[in-house]
Amino acid sequence: MTAALAEPRAAARPAPVLNGYRFELVKLLSQWRIRLLLAVCWLGPAAFAAVVSLQSSLPTDTVFGRWMNATGWAGSLVVLDFSCTWALPLLTSLVAGDVFAVEDRLGTWRHLLVAVRSPRRIFVAKSLASLTVILLLVAGLTASGIAGGLAAVGNGQLVGLDGHLILPADAASTVLLAWACALAPTLAFAAVGLLGSIVLGRSPMGLLVPALLALVLQLAQLLPLPAAVRLALPSEGFLAWRGLFTSPAQTGPLLIGLLVSLAWTVTATALAYRLFLRRDFTDLTYDGSARNILAGVLPVAALVVVAYGVIAVATPATGSGIEKTKVQDSLATAFAHLYRLQTRELHRPDVTEAQLQASASCDKGGSRVLDEDAGNDWRCVVSWHLPGATALGSAIYQLDITSDGRYIADGDGPKEVNGYFQVRTPAGDAPNPLWQFDVNLDLLRAR
Repeated sequence: MTAALAEPRAAARPAPVLNGYRFELVKLLSQWRIRLLLAVCWLGPAAFAAVVSLQSSLPTDTVFGRWMNATGWAGSLVVLDFSCTWALPLLTSLVAGDVFAVEDRLGTWRHLLVAVRSPRRIFVAKSLASLTVILLLVAGLTASGIAGGLAAVGNGQLVGLDGHLILPADAASTVLLAWACALAPTLAFAAVGLLGSIVLGRSPMGLLVPALLALVLQLAQLLPLPAAVRLALPSEGFLAWRGLFTSPAQTGPLLIGLLVSLAWTVTATALAYRLFLRRDFTDLTYDGSARNILAGVLPVAALVVVAYGVIAVATPATGSGIEKTKVQDSLATAFAHLYRLQTRELHRPDVTEAQLQASASCDKGGSRVLDEDAGNDWRCVVSWHLPGATALGSAIYQLDITSDGRYIADGDGPKEVNGYFQVRTPAGDAPNPLWQFDVNLDLLRAR
């Protein structure tokens, strides 16, 4: 009698996780939607970077866009900037946001449970399969963007977001590191996708949760939020990689972005796991419940509050983080770096930043407006000194500073320095590096 009872128990052992993972991965890769995404991610960025890099009109409103015809590494960074804004949240929606909901729409939960015999192993297998596909998509974006840019333009020097030159070898490692850093917020949105797929069941809204979250956070990033609030949002991790392209690197916002993204990933995955084990698989019309929605929303909302409190206490972030002193220092530094680049283009005697002694004086909106916060009404005068000259040089810039700390410095004369987009060199006309350039402010830096 005992032996007879023991045999069914042995036959009812759960299926191995590896077998379940392979099964879920094959299911994902067999979908035409996933195959199309893989093809687009592995081919699209290369075509985009190659075609745009060879055009006379470049996407100068995008970070590194104005340097796409100077070095292939800029093309990959333009792809990265676009991916962080739109592509990566959308990819997590289409993969992680549907990996559980598809079983509800097809009514196949009972068959899957009979085959695997463990909800825990089903959750692990589906999560790992969706993670694998997302990593394949990101790898495609990375490799394709780099290959297209290098094939079209070549392995040239990259101008950083403070004007300093980055050698090709350093540019290669920094670009790869930037893509790696973008993985952290991508995983956070993927975890939110898993949570939405479980909470909302067969409802199509579960598929849109990561994309809607990204849209809401992008709108929030446009608002004049305090720096501590901005850094507490998971979307900040999609912007913090820019700090790698300054000297010294702006590691504070980058580290906070990685930690916040990790916290979101762990919290959302744990909530998804808990709610998945508690759900009723016998309800074939399950499309979520108000209780489960609140159970998924409230903890992540509390996470934002806690992250804000920790950042506000542990960092010197005050207000928006955009202040007159920071703007002046960053503009003077970038101008000095790019002045040396212009000097080499014109084949003039080289000077150092110390010899130039560049400084900037900035004003925002006139005397009645405080010289802080974002806006397109910043006006600055840069002054510098050349060895052997008695008079100071000066140049005017109009600044358009966005809420995330990035700004475009637009030269406003004199024409010989920064008032025209080209300079006349012995080899012919060449782009003027002092005409327009991008700078990234460190919102955490003390006054």
